[in-house]
Amino acid sequence: MSEKFSKIYDLSIKDPEKFWQEAANDIFWFKKPTKILNKSNPPFYKWYEDGVTNTCYNALDFHIDQGKGSKTALIYDSPITGNKSKFTYEELRSKVSKFAGALKDQGVNKGDRVIIYMPMIPEAVVAMLACARIGAIHSVVFGGFASNELASRIDDSKAKLLVTASCGFEPGRTVKYKPLVDEAIKQAQHKISKTILFQRKGQEVKLSAPMEISWDEAHANAKDTDCVEMNSNEFAYILYTSGTTGTPKGIVRDIGGHIVALKWTMKNIYNIDEDDIWWSASDIGWIVGHSYIVYAPLFKGCTTVLFEGKPVGTPDAGAFWKIISDYKVKSLFTAPTAFRAIKKEDPEGKFFSKYDLSKFQSLFLAGERADPDTIKWAENLLKVPVIDHWWQTETSWAISSNCTGIEMMKTKYGSACKAVPGYDVKIIKSNQTLAKPNEMGDIVVKLPLPPGTFPTLWNADQRYKENYMSNYEGYYQTYDAGHIDEDGYIWIMSRTDDIINVAGHRLSTGAIEEVLSEHQSVAECAVLGIADKLKGQLPIGLIVLKAGVEKDNETISKECVQMVRNKIGPVAAFKVAIVIKRLPKTRSGKILRGTIRKIADSVEYKMPPTIDDPAILDEIKEDLIKNNILKSA
Repeated sequence: MSEKFSKIYDLSIKDPEKFWQEAANDIFWFKKPTKILNKSNPPFYKWYEDGVTNTCYNALDFHIDQGKGSKTALIYDSPITGNKSKFTYEELRSKVSKFAGALKDQGVNKGDRVIIYMPMIPEAVVAMLACARIGAIHSVVFGGFASNELASRIDDSKAKLLVTASCGFEPGRTVKYKPLVDEAIKQAQHKISKTILFQRKGQEVKLSAPMEISWDEAHANAKDTDCVEMNSNEFAYILYTSGTTGTPKGIVRDIGGHIVALKWTMKNIYNIDEDDIWWSASDIGWIVGHSYIVYAPLFKGCTTVLFEGKPVGTPDAGAFWKIISDYKVKSLFTAPTAFRAIKKEDPEGKFFSKYDLSKFQSLFLAGERADPDTIKWAENLLKVPVIDHWWQTETSWAISSNCTGIEMMKTKYGSACKAVPGYDVKIIKSNQTLAKPNEMGDIVVKLPLPPGTFPTLWNADQRYKENYMSNYEGYYQTYDAGHIDEDGYIWIMSRTDDIINVAGHRLSTGAIEEVLSEHQSVAECAVLGIADKLKGQLPIGLIVLKAGVEKDNETISKECVQMVRNKIGPVAAFKVAIVIKRLPKTRSGKILRGTIRKIADSVEYKMPPTIDDPAILDEIKEDLIKNNILKSA
């Protein structure tokens, strides 16, 4: 490791209490903690347990107290509706304080749960921060999520109130929220007491009094409300992630550690200072939206962009460049799939040349593995560092990254760089022994996890212990697989269930995808292992081509198969690469490899609630039948 980074990283691992005590001095406390880490009941560690603070105070009031109330906190831009607005820290606090009063008027108090089911509009951010202000626990559910999924979250959280909007806008379609909410409330066994609905212009809906009131009605007699003092280990929010048993897992975040860790990351990982403009192109329904649209940038006191649009189609493949140019964005954080979509539509980067990106300094990618070809394409276009980093809903911030605010490290294409200070990352093989450099295995993190990660699951301590902390004693199991090289660089090759066994050889689907991505005609791809009587599993590749490719599909398929044979070898037994129109993905951009594999193996599957367009699965079935992978029903 380089000297400066190495020194900081070593301190975080050897003396975590000293390291995180120092970081805690950078946030506002009503009462500073004297107990930094309680290790008495592993794996249930507690950070800053006697500290008293408030999430909203650190996001807004703290900066206003420092005389920075007139600074822009939030920029909203919706290319779909044409609406744009800016809010200073004082303006945002005024809105948050008033809505906090509105929540109290509806009987919401400290510890109560509030479901937020909203599109990417400023009111969603206001609702989140208003909950934090009064000590209510919010649970944001992606706007447009299926009714049964929303119902399961209402039941698990026992929410008192639901905040929603009349609709969300997607390119070319309007998603009406009210029917989805009505059905969810009907399905849920737990009954919420009230719904507050924000009426979007031109999409107003009829409300049923007294159970439903409009955003404006809720504000009618609302008074400004001060921040409630919160214990560091009380919960800021619940964010549900799909569970393997069908019951969603409620990831919880404790307040003190959340503020300390996220504020620390803005400078140390992303090199963002208070005067910078930061943009995270995600959705508030996902962890990236929680951490890096709303909380971390506001804890830091910089300006954050809230974008209601897509990388392509709102209106074209230049949407991202326009935002960066218009607002002089310093750094963008998004998913690799966003850049693959831009690359597919505009492989030559013609839209890019229309805009001024002179203030732009870095691009960060996460959410799924960033293939080297996409990173190189972005580097050549942007002429700035493109950084793949790795983290999870469970951790809320990066496990591995190039920490650009500490010391810029060299890029190794295909690697998510080195472990971030606070994370002691190891590779454990299937025989429970630690792997040597470059040996493949399960990626784990030595306990205790740093502040800001998940201390448990909502009302499910045992599930937390069994799911994450039991397979490897003293370690958090990430369920990602990969290796660490001789320089300490971490290579995330696949989810644990994406390691395939071909005639006794363990192969990473990610490694094969990396090769396929290098083909000049391939925009994106997915590799999965399908059941085979002789070899156990065989890999097949699904490839989506860039726009304007003239070469015929059969030639491209043969070239892809040969590339894998040349680079990985015959051991991969890779013989099938199918050209398809599009890949099924979640709304956050992750490819649904597990679902495709079940289709290919003729195994019953449940329609993923997060799927962007269910019709794609029928297209995939037809492609698999056409290529003799699947028998016609």
